[in-house]
Amino acid sequence: MKTIAFFDAKEYDKPSFEACGERYGLKFRYFETKLCEDTADLSAGCDGVCLFVNDVLSAPVIDKLTAHGITVAALRCAGYNNVDLQYAKNRLKLMRVPAYSPYAVAEHAMAMLLTSIRRTHKAYIRTRDFNFSLNRLEGFDLHGKTAGIVGTGKIGKVFIDICKGFGMKILAYDKFPGKEDYYVPLNELFEKSDVISLHCPLTEETYHIVNAESIARMKKGAVIINTSRGGLIDAEALLQGIKERKIGAACLDVYEEESDVFFRDVSGHILEDDTLALLISMPNVLVTSHQAYLTKEALENIAETTCKNLDSYFTEGTTPNEVAFSR
Repeated sequence: MKTIAFFDAKEYDKPSFEACGERYGLKFRYFETKLCEDTADLSAGCDGVCLFVNDVLSAPVIDKLTAHGITVAALRCAGYNNVDLQYAKNRLKLMRVPAYSPYAVAEHAMAMLLTSIRRTHKAYIRTRDFNFSLNRLEGFDLHGKTAGIVGTGKIGKVFIDICKGFGMKILAYDKFPGKEDYYVPLNELFEKSDVISLHCPLTEETYHIVNAESIARMKKGAVIINTSRGGLIDAEALLQGIKERKIGAACLDVYEEESDVFFRDVSGHILEDDTLALLISMPNVLVTSHQAYLTKEALENIAETTCKNLDSYFTEGTTPNEVAFSR
């Protein structure tokens, strides 16, 4: 039986991984702490590591892992912007979960959009206090509006289908566009969309794809949704766009500096990130804590694919879903 150091472990992770681990002959050693240079030595005596979106696989961390004889890292997520790919090459085998439930993420994006524009969260709070006034709860129809989808992988395609179900017009941008007639240049998408939803990976090309310049191109009152990676948005520029009434609303399931805040209860502490605190304080900003993927089906798929990846590596020497070392 192989032992895997499981970093950034949460209670909702364990049932699926325990069930899968038993089937595949894997034993998980759970650590609540994130993987970083200070915690990498916790992997001593293990055969591999399992990490999530805010764990760090930097050069010093890789050195410590390999010093303990670890040769494989399983990411239980799709993205790998937290990995030093060039340094990992020829040192660690990296595998990921390329698709766990595109429906979970796309549906959460639409849930956030509807919550934001129809003010259902505010109505819920009011009626809990027996306040049944409709003042300041006016929203707008999605039907007939234009949805701009940046990134048309599996999640982006599902979100397009959902938007079509609401009678929305579609514009899309992707580095590798398909044959559909809704693909347009990125600037055109920013200029014409009422709702802009980000579903692309975080790379050097997409870093701060939403910035002061792109916000200036957007329609007044545009709604921005991000369920992908926080670094896609320049948070300072977004905050300024909201203050200037340029951005109508923002729905954020991710945040660039989320690693010290998200997945934790910090309600008894002063939030040191002033930008995040200001964003949350805005009446037209909705923030969730990187929960778009969090469905029963997605958790089961993540565990199954991760365990299959590790089993293939240990029993057959193969690396399904291996991370590409060149972007």
